[in-house]
Amino acid sequence: MSVFKSALYALILFSPSLYAQEVSKDTITSYQLETAKVSGYFTEQPLLTTPGSVSIVGQKAILSQNGATLLPSLNTVPGLRMEERSPGSYRLALRGSLIRSPFGIRNVKIYVDEFPITDAGGNTYLNLIDPASISQIEVLKGPDGSIFGPNSGGVLMIKPNGFQHSPLSKTSLNLAGGSFGFAQQQLSILQQINQKYQFSLDQSFTRSDGYRENSALNKKTIQTAHLWNYHPQASLKVFALYSDLNYQTPGGLTLEQYQENPRMARPATPATPSAKQQKAAIDNKTFFGGISHKINISNKLSNTTTIFGSSSKIENPFISNYEYRDEQNLGYRSYFSYESQDQLNWQLQIGTEGQKGWYDIANYDNKNGVSTDPQAEDKLENWQNFYFVRGKIILAEKLTVEGALGLNQNQIAYRQVYPQTSQQKERISFGTTWMPKFAASYLLTPKLAIRGSISSGFSAPTIAEVRSSDNIINTALKPESGYNKEIGLRWEWMNRRFITDISYYQYKMNNAIIRQLNANAVEYYQNAGKVNQSGIESSIMGYIIKPSSEKLVQALYINSSVTYNHYRFKDYEIGNNNYDDNKLTAVPDWIIVHALNLDFAHQLGLHVQHNYTSKIPLNDANTAFADSYHLVQAKIQWGFKFSTKFMANVYLGVDNLLNEKYSLGNDINAFGNRYYNAAPTRNFFAGLKLSY
Repeated sequence: MSVFKSALYALILFSPSLYAQEVSKDTITSYQLETAKVSGYFTEQPLLTTPGSVSIVGQKAILSQNGATLLPSLNTVPGLRMEERSPGSYRLALRGSLIRSPFGIRNVKIYVDEFPITDAGGNTYLNLIDPASISQIEVLKGPDGSIFGPNSGGVLMIKPNGFQHSPLSKTSLNLAGGSFGFAQQQLSILQQINQKYQFSLDQSFTRSDGYRENSALNKKTIQTAHLWNYHPQASLKVFALYSDLNYQTPGGLTLEQYQENPRMARPATPATPSAKQQKAAIDNKTFFGGISHKINISNKLSNTTTIFGSSSKIENPFISNYEYRDEQNLGYRSYFSYESQDQLNWQLQIGTEGQKGWYDIANYDNKNGVSTDPQAEDKLENWQNFYFVRGKIILAEKLTVEGALGLNQNQIAYRQVYPQTSQQKERISFGTTWMPKFAASYLLTPKLAIRGSISSGFSAPTIAEVRSSDNIINTALKPESGYNKEIGLRWEWMNRRFITDISYYQYKMNNAIIRQLNANAVEYYQNAGKVNQSGIESSIMGYIIKPSSEKLVQALYINSSVTYNHYRFKDYEIGNNNYDDNKLTAVPDWIIVHALNLDFAHQLGLHVQHNYTSKIPLNDANTAFADSYHLVQAKIQWGFKFSTKFMANVYLGVDNLLNEKYSLGNDINAFGNRYYNAAPTRNFFAGLKLSY
């Protein structure tokens, strides 16, 4: 415990940081920070008294640096780590879940408003969404399976443009370009037709040649959201997204290759061709759509029902094979909510969510980027459904108590088509699992709250893990499970000029799923016994210089976060190798992020962000580590008006200002020690945004 006491002391004294909502000057009436509201738990509630660990990232933070990626903004959240091995290749870790995600996002449940975009197989293609189409992201940290279904890391709630009630119509066009062939166009239209109906339309095109060989990106998206309050007691939401995404995958390098020429793609060996020769890439064409209906049955009782579905066509030429995936998903979510309006302040929700997915996965030999002879083909189906009940009560306007219970059911059916055709489906059942949660928050003073929670984590293997790149159906994989215990403090101080948040948690996970690679660099997964995950997260935001339109320096706003991870393997052996007490692969001990916004007169602004990440273990044996690094990003912008309605904003930014040599998105447990995916050296971008 001494290491935790030292870490806690350092976090409080030297670099406290906090989960914070981005606040612009037009959202405040004085220097006070706007009190953030959390809406992820069915009804809106103040962040101060929310019993869980929650972070809010606003649109200003999302677009504070390069508008092509979510990395800078999401990496300001303590406990969250996002990587991008090459342009478009996202990986996201929420409290350590990166170890399961060589590509895509797993073990984190993600919603767009009421619509789950995490599919029935447990995977999320977050890289399909354009950052400019997002108005806000809520990050709910720690297991929350009781009301959101299986997850061990947490939940992301994305609010798209168009669903926030807005009295104004607005159109904006952003044009940007930069180093390594980067070019981007983003169009956003928000129209309020009348008091009952509004909609948004977001369209984007992004391309990049990439820093490394074979790392080009070409991405096209179109997204629309519609809100229709067709009756005083009822409303309808419609959301649709189409994305055409293609990004090349350069592959990992050995340390010697990384030091000699970090820009190279994975080279050929006597046994395997190069990534460039095989034209390694991912092509993903996805449509997602859904309808959500809410009706107030009475002034206390309401129902929200959502139906949604998606279709993805994916091609993935790789070193060892050429994979085709046809993925179809259908799902629903429905719940009743009762909110008391009596003297006793309480509420109750009861509901269900379910999905079914159909996955046709076929692998062929890859000859210079062309699929040839078949290797394997399987058809899989995944059912995932859960039922939940949640209650909340506020006593004496000081004590908030929440309790929830979820019942989860998950199974996979599969049938081999090639090399042998099977007419009968085999089934893998992950059983029926209860997922409870209890949380409470107490106001010690009107601006200081203490909170605590205990919740169960449960995460079944995804389709991509059961049927991984080795073309073998792994029936031995077990779900991850465990209990998370957490305590924390939130404090609004100096008349709400600053807000501070700190939390400490312990999560003991059983059957952790770990990625491994065989001798042909083909991935597979296995359970790794137990993992003890303990951590401290601290943050602060506020105004060092109070907003004032009368001075040259009109405001200085800071947002800082510190994360300490003490993650260790337990009861983990492979053959004769015992990894007990080793650091959890891919998880750094320390992440420290500082961001500041400096506003000057004449609509001149500066945003600077610094990210320190300590060294990262690259294999389970802890014999290889990626070096620590300091990443500094900056953006300066100047706004001016042509008229009262027509505005322009010119900006110039730099990424990796210190020209650090670092790897952002390491290959975990890589065969042949090919761990490293070099991040870009110092690079620049510039753009013009027109708004009407």
